[in-house]
Amino acid sequence: MPTLIFTPRYSDDSQALWKAAGALGWQVERLSNWRVPEHMQHLDEPVLYGEALFGPTLADQLGLRLLSPPEDWLVRLPMKYKLREISLQTLGQARQLNQPAFIKPPNDKSFPADVYTGATLPNEYDDDMPVLVSEVVQWEKEFRCFVLQRQLISYSIYSRFGDVQRENGFASSAEEDQALEAFMNKLLADDSVDLPDACVVDAGMLTTGKWACVEQNAAWGAGIYGCDPARVLQVLQHASIRI
Repeated sequence: MPTLIFTPRYSDDSQALWKAAGALGWQVERLSNWRVPEHMQHLDEPVLYGEALFGPTLADQLGLRLLSPPEDWLVRLPMKYKLREISLQTLGQARQLNQPAFIKPPNDKSFPADVYTGATLPNEYDDDMPVLVSEVVQWEKEFRCFVLQRQLISYSIYSRFGDVQRENGFASSAEEDQALEAFMNKLLADDSVDLPDACVVDAGMLTTGKWACVEQNAAWGAGIYGCDPARVLQVLQHASIRI
């Protein structure tokens, strides 16, 4: 039987997943601090859900390998799916940029993803830190998609013109859903797109009316927005691999 393990940080997402896990008959544990107690280090089927900064440390203690996207995944993604120029650079290289670019750490939230020039990047990080540097584009709407073995398991709109859609209940129209599904099914069916068994792919429509991939995220650390928590658990169960 799976045991869903949460970090000490409470969130609406963890509460929703807790309820869904209980309904499925899973065991649920929440850590009281950032160290895994002895009785949890030998579980048969641990499933971790938590923050990207602390996940790897906890996974080591649990004997897990967490599925996460390669840092250069967006760089290698075919242009027809991303529709913008993206490169993997060091923060030191990015500090030399004179023109605005969308800059973010590849797989964590060490500093906020945003539009920066080199002079406006945060100073408290080392120059050798990797960052993704992207051409600036405008997204009309963005969706979170939980993916298992290249199948779209659950999805939810999360943003319209940069505004998180929580107050609107993450509601999207049938037409929007159909367009999202068409784009994702095409991407997922393309063998040239490298994907782990369990992951999150964010996709959206640009203000040009064209659909593109926003980014890939690790499922074990991704917010669920309006996705079905029970279906999200199907993905999370495959995002933590016993070593």
